[in-house]
Amino acid sequence: MIIKTFLATTGNSLARASNVNGQWSVEFLLADQDVRCLAADPLNPNVVYAGTQGNGVLRSTDRGHTWGSAGLAGRVVKSLAVSKVEPGVVYAGTKPPALFVLREAHDGGANWNEIEPFRRICSWWWRSPTESDLGAYIQGIALSPTDPKVIVVGIEAGAVVRTEDGSQTWEGHRPGALRDCHSITFHATNSDWVYEAGGTGVGAAFSRDAGKTWRQPREGLDRHYGWACAADPARPEVWYVSASPMFARSQFFVPAAHVDGEASAYIFRSAGGAPWQKLSGGLPQPLNYMAYALLTDPAAPGHLYAGLSNGDVWHSTNHGDTWAQLPFNLKGIHRTLLML
Repeated sequence: MIIKTFLATTGNSLARASNVNGQWSVEFLLADQDVRCLAADPLNPNVVYAGTQGNGVLRSTDRGHTWGSAGLAGRVVKSLAVSKVEPGVVYAGTKPPALFVLREAHDGGANWNEIEPFRRICSWWWRSPTESDLGAYIQGIALSPTDPKVIVVGIEAGAVVRTEDGSQTWEGHRPGALRDCHSITFHATNSDWVYEAGGTGVGAAFSRDAGKTWRQPREGLDRHYGWACAADPARPEVWYVSASPMFARSQFFVPAAHVDGEASAYIFRSAGGAPWQKLSGGLPQPLNYMAYALLTDPAAPGHLYAGLSNGDVWHSTNHGDTWAQLPFNLKGIHRTLLML
């Protein structure tokens, strides 16, 4: 019986680690696909979606073993999100910035429709410094865990925008949010709380009104290039962010997070509005490989997983106070790590 399965985008393949009867095994899949993002169906743990660099969306119905085309062929898909309140509803964010929705996932992707009102808020000055053409894209899609009409979308680099009427109308950049969004997520069950990590402002921001307005807590956060964020499933006031210095020592104007061996990063915890705390308890200090992924387990409050760019995965059972490295390596984790 499979206890846990991890899926990760490695930069040139998809890594899959499974625990069967206490033994871990790792396999590498989709070597012919440039996978950019992953999303699991919270209502069906067997179903996973992958967004690719030019080949649209792929879909697996066996926990990532095998994959087939699920539409949007020819599109660069940078972000995905699957609804936990509307069965079979999937959102895809692309480059150039456009938002698509699939409302009948079982049909193999035939019914993807563009959410055209989203285009009305796109701005000419949205630019991503990480892209050779400076083209912006949708980096994150956060779906409310209780209200299917509320969606918050983060652009790299440009804005955090929001709808509360099911995508008919959109609000422009939300006050206090980070314009260079790297990750954005709602709390697992509390629809008031939303969290963001990014490359502008102090590197981390949160909202307590479903994404309408945002705050950027600074005290204790001595690195401001934020990347991953996550929140405890039982305590929305406890949340985490990974952050590194803005620039690497060896490469001018390159963020330290993107230089393996020089990330100089930490995982920080905010609890109830107290100053940020650097988490250690067994973690390398600092992290020379960026924590591109932070995961919490909806079924296990206090548990936190960190996926590093060198493929290591670390686990804490006590809100990040102490850590243990899991006994496998995924070769690389570049942006997305899922736990099924």
